[in-house]
Amino acid sequence: MSFPTAAQTRLGRVREYPVDLAVVSLVAVLGYLLIASVPAESPLRLLVAFPLALFLPGYALTSFLFPAAERPAREAATTVVERRPRGINTVERLGLSFVLSLSILPLVVLALPVTQWGLGAGPIAAVLAGLTVVAAQLGALRRIRTPAAERFTVSFTAAFAGLRDDDSAVATFSSVILVVAVAVAAGALLVGFLFPAAGGGFTELGLYTEDDDGDLVAGEIPDEIEPGESVPVTLAVENHEGEHAEYTLVVQEQGIEDDEVVDRTELRTIDGSISDGSTGLGEREITPTAADDETVRISVLLYDDGDVPDEPTNENADEDAYFWVTVTEDAADDDE
Repeated sequence: MSFPTAAQTRLGRVREYPVDLAVVSLVAVLGYLLIASVPAESPLRLLVAFPLALFLPGYALTSFLFPAAERPAREAATTVVERRPRGINTVERLGLSFVLSLSILPLVVLALPVTQWGLGAGPIAAVLAGLTVVAAQLGALRRIRTPAAERFTVSFTAAFAGLRDDDSAVATFSSVILVVAVAVAAGALLVGFLFPAAGGGFTELGLYTEDDDGDLVAGEIPDEIEPGESVPVTLAVENHEGEHAEYTLVVQEQGIEDDEVVDRTELRTIDGSISDGSTGLGEREITPTAADDETVRISVLLYDDGDVPDEPTNENADEDAYFWVTVTEDAADDDE
């Protein structure tokens, strides 16, 4: 005879599950799935990132911290402790949701780079969605355990009624303005933070050489060589574009006079492809064609997708790096 009662109790608990927290959990999971599957340049990805980064985690945490609704100010209290509200009103709840979300996001951004997942849109979305779901479930548990008469429920009718009937209407209106201001500031912050990533990633180009221990070091490329001698250089291209990328490298010898390029000689062209998050390394022997006692600049010009202009220059390259070298017979004496 006790089984039906237990079943009814469990069913009643399920019916008491807060609808707003169920929606928050579902939207957080769907937001992560969209961010992980939609291309980085898609506007939909940024649209989904707004609630996931600026509202959902804070709302779930606020629900955990304040499971009860605000007690009306005119309600009589018998003790000093009971004179304080048992919760917060809807406007304060929304404002606190934005504030807590803005506090959580920087912590996630600071913590992820030291993990094996690294800093990226996918890992950030996964952590924020996970925190939202966990906090929402804990908040739902606390709200269910709160007496029904004191429990917070989502009711827009009650919220508007409170705006009309509350004696402190001015304070309530100020709270609304505060929520709007926080939302606008949060939106501007998110746009400034995510638009560079949504518009595309970046590529890094570096020139290195090996030291005596075989380690790659920067800034130690030989600056003097004999005529006809080659300069050993390791080209490093790091792809952070968010997708597989094709690259073309143009190695160019440049004669410089009065800080102006007066002569260009293409030494070689290198084509390659690099997967996202990877670094491509290539050891090359670069042989300048300069005459004896002539100093030239060796520039490496990088172009995405093989889109090389008719006249490659440092100005029209997507990335560029260079070093100076002097061709002289005295280089052999210096080596000795």
